[in-house]
Amino acid sequence: MVVRPLPSATAPQHLCLDLGYANTTGRTVAAARGYQVHFSRSRGDQTPAQPWQPPRRWVVERTLAWLSKCRALLIRWDKHADNYLALLKLACALLWYRRYHRLNAVLR
Repeated sequence: MVVRPLPSATAPQHLCLDLGYANTTGRTVAAARGYQVHFSRSRGDQTPAQPWQPPRRWVVERTLAWLSKCRALLIRWDKHADNYLALLKLACALLWYRRYHRLNAVLR
């Protein structure tokens, strides 16, 4: 496990919050913990902290939404962990194959 570095004057700790926390309580709590707070204008606003960092804010939610379309993964019928892991890998492979096929159809 990588130990999280402590914030310093040259490398402050940033915190990006939704507009639901853009009130005096949210700002006070974040400032008390030493964060530099940033509020996104909307859910789609995912500006990166650095130009070389792509926005990855909703990657986990998007991927889980894709995988929840596979009913066998949504309702876990498998008793063995190996079978479930194999089905998960198969579902991911199918998702990426469909995406690759769709992208190639657009480029042609």
